Amino acid sequence: MSSSWTYGVAVEREGDEFRAICAEAPEAIAFGETEADALREMAEALKAVVRGRIQMKLDLVPPKGDPAAPHQIGIPAQLAAKAAVYAAWRASGLSKVALGELLDRREGEVRRILDPDHGTRLDQLEEAAAALGGRLIVSFEPA
Repeated sequence: MSSSWTYGVAVEREGDEFRAICAEAPEAIAFGETEADALREMAEALKAVVRGRIQMKLDLVPPKGDPAAPHQIGIPAQLAAKAAVYAAWRASGLSKVALGELLDRREGEVRRILDPDHGTRLDQLEEAAAALGGRLIVSFEPA
């Protein structure tokens, strides 16, 4: 499973405001007085959706990305790395204890690695990704 954690977003005018929607995260809906405002709010909504799904221990499917969508919004790199490791862990069927054994770490450390609000170092996320049979890739895209 490969993903850049970038979501395709559409913006529609609704009366005096704009509404941003995302098919891959339907619970993320954002409004703004301008299209730019709606897109800024959608970036925050997408972060909240990803964090919320992890916190609620729900499955998290990486976005397929819709190149036809007029706007592409990625979540911040740290959250994207956490989301990628979390999604791979959920797909693996391993318990946190079992992942901890693969990493030679206690279950509490694994919980922090998977916690979207804990500032896990990149090398720890890379180690977890490798233990789950994958790797994290960092890329740069012009804004």
